[in-house]
Amino acid sequence: MKQATINDVARIAGVSKRTVSRVLNGSLSVGENTRTKIQNVINDLKYSPNTQARGLASSRSYLLGLIYDNPDALYLDDVQRGVLEVCSNLGYELVVHPCRYKSETLVQDCLRFISRSKLDGIIVLPPVSELEDLAQALRDSGRAYVRLSSVALDDAKHIVVSDDRAASAEMARYFAQLGHEHIAFITGPQAYKSSIERMEGFKLGLSAYGIKLRSDWIVEGNNSYEKGIECARQLLLASERPTAIYANNDQMAAGVLKVAHELGIQVPQQLSVAGFDDNMLASRVIPSLTTIRRPVRQMALLATTKMIMSIENNDKGAENVAAKVAPTLVVRESTAKLT
Repeated sequence: MKQATINDVARIAGVSKRTVSRVLNGSLSVGENTRTKIQNVINDLKYSPNTQARGLASSRSYLLGLIYDNPDALYLDDVQRGVLEVCSNLGYELVVHPCRYKSETLVQDCLRFISRSKLDGIIVLPPVSELEDLAQALRDSGRAYVRLSSVALDDAKHIVVSDDRAASAEMARYFAQLGHEHIAFITGPQAYKSSIERMEGFKLGLSAYGIKLRSDWIVEGNNSYEKGIECARQLLLASERPTAIYANNDQMAAGVLKVAHELGIQVPQQLSVAGFDDNMLASRVIPSLTTIRRPVRQMALLATTKMIMSIENNDKGAENVAAKVAPTLVVRESTAKLT
């Protein structure tokens, strides 16, 4: 069978080719009824736009970039699913670019990637998104970009924020209400703003109950499972050990569970453990992990929607897309009242 063309879609839908093109590009200038009619014809004909041809016609590549330096594969998978959910509907493709957060040439490397790949827009994940030098370079380049972060580092059209501080304060209140006062915290890297936000929120939540974190029970990790094990051993082999441990992410919290099991410490009867993220790991470890559910896929979806609106010169629409999400507490088997 002959492959359907944009002309076929326009003819059957009774609209102009330009109107079909606007729908394919995600433009908001087409009315909902017309958009639905065109989309139904596209579905019936199984029409798939030729990305290369579209790019030549519009001086765009229809390629979006994802820049990251994050060791958590589950987090990255969630992000990509959120981005692709939008891309698949609007005819864009995704190109990923791992980088080294501490590299002296990071900004230049990212700019070369963007230029080489001819990207229309870029999504930047933490901690790379926290680098103002990179954000300024993206602004200077004139490319559309959106940063995912735990603080409002940029204008609304360029940022999607997870309120990690408020979420960690909620975790602190939960621990306190369970009766825990001897609480330890395995932080993330202190160079990351997300780590600072989670620690400050946790301290703030505990202070409402008159509880102060002991300095020797604050241990810095790097968000890896292996570092979680190392930090847990430091805390649980001490002469006095905490009754509850909050880890900056689920990977490190899983490391705590492993060490507790090795030392014969019962979770949650003798030790409550909690993490942050609620990725796939959290519900599969034993005992299942109490954690903060960060809506990563939703953040990625919002970021992609903002960016495509900016590409389509709809800056007002990009600004009006939600710029902040609220992580929520998920209680599972790894925490319990102090007895």
